[in-house]
Amino acid sequence: MKKYIVLFFGLFLPFLLFGQGDFLLENNATKATIPFKLINNLIFIPIKVNGVELNFLLDSGVEETILFSMDEKQEVSFNNVVKIKLRGLGSEEEIEGLKSTKNILETHGLKSNDHMVFIILDQSFNLSSHIGIPVNGIIGHKFFRNNLVEVNYQKKRLIVHSKSAKYQEKLDKQFKVVPITIERAKPYIMAKATVNDEEIPAKLLIDIGNSDAFWVFENDKIKLPNKNFPDFLGKGFSGDIEGHRAKIDKFSIDEFDFRKPIVSFPDSISIRNVKMVPGRIGSVGGEVLKRFTLVLDYGEKKLYLKKNSKFGEPFTYNKSGITVQHNGLQWVQETVHLETVRVASSMDELQEKDKNDNNFRYKFALKPVYEIVNVRKNSAAEKSGLRKGDIIVSINRTQPYKYSLQQINNLLKSEDDVWVDLEVERNSLVLKFRFKLEDEL
Repeated sequence: MKKYIVLFFGLFLPFLLFGQGDFLLENNATKATIPFKLINNLIFIPIKVNGVELNFLLDSGVEETILFSMDEKQEVSFNNVVKIKLRGLGSEEEIEGLKSTKNILETHGLKSNDHMVFIILDQSFNLSSHIGIPVNGIIGHKFFRNNLVEVNYQKKRLIVHSKSAKYQEKLDKQFKVVPITIERAKPYIMAKATVNDEEIPAKLLIDIGNSDAFWVFENDKIKLPNKNFPDFLGKGFSGDIEGHRAKIDKFSIDEFDFRKPIVSFPDSISIRNVKMVPGRIGSVGGEVLKRFTLVLDYGEKKLYLKKNSKFGEPFTYNKSGITVQHNGLQWVQETVHLETVRVASSMDELQEKDKNDNNFRYKFALKPVYEIVNVRKNSAAEKSGLRKGDIIVSINRTQPYKYSLQQINNLLKSEDDVWVDLEVERNSLVLKFRFKLEDEL
């Protein structure tokens, strides 16, 4: 898929246990370095839960630690489990879940004791198929609360620092400091949106778990621009998030200007369960944050920003109109070339061996199957005849399993006037389609 899959979750519960479950540096270390995978502007880190390693989305937009897709991780044991109801972004109603306390989470020199987790029981809530790698959970506030967390998008690593005069001196010299607020366990920043030459104050959630550039909730001053298109914006644990995409004149965060950014406008049904903090009009996500090395300091209520080489890159989106995701695995026959050392008593015998010996063998490997799960109305893909449920057989005459899901999404966000050839299987028939990527904005 991912077009880009926006993962923006809200967990709204009447309690929060401050101080318990925080991640702390072990063995009096001054820092811990955690490598991460960056997929569609989203950060994924490995964390052991009660001794079993799971894969987590790092998300500053959630209060609590959430687990799901646990059907293949039956070896994880949980303590003090009780049933609860969960509700968040999406159009559907509340869902059943579990709450568990007294858990131990650890990763690369960081450890959290007495950690409370919430477990989604509905196995249909599965981010793995949208992301292209196994995803078992989301972690947020407790990871950031008592540490300086440096996010280096280009080197794909998190560095969790203890507070020190030496590191503070580095921050003051190399980074631009921007004040933030922490409200309901989440970080907010003041920005400015320029719409029709009018500059409007904009309070935004800093949402590392949102892959888009900006989200905006329509209000009296910011309306959906006339030039827009409806789109699937992402998945919350209460259902799909629908809305529109459009461009506005400019967004500014302190001295950093983003001209003609692509902005997502979620519809009112998708955000009806969101409890807004006063003054909030939206979010800033990974498409903007990846343009910086950033440091979040919840304790001092500061965000440190330093531009990286991606700062000036243009804003892009999925121009094809199709959303692609994993749909299981298939056995694929591959040819394996063998390199062997031949022993012969004469040149004639060696030449004879070359004629008769096969230097390859066949093996079978499990490869991903890709399915089109959404087709945007009036998009290039819809006009070509593609439909939801089509199974991709080839992309530009290449077998699809030779691409990662991220590579497919990057292709679908290519420059204008790029042609895409797809073969798909539909009702046991293989059909061919061709369309051109065009900018609808």
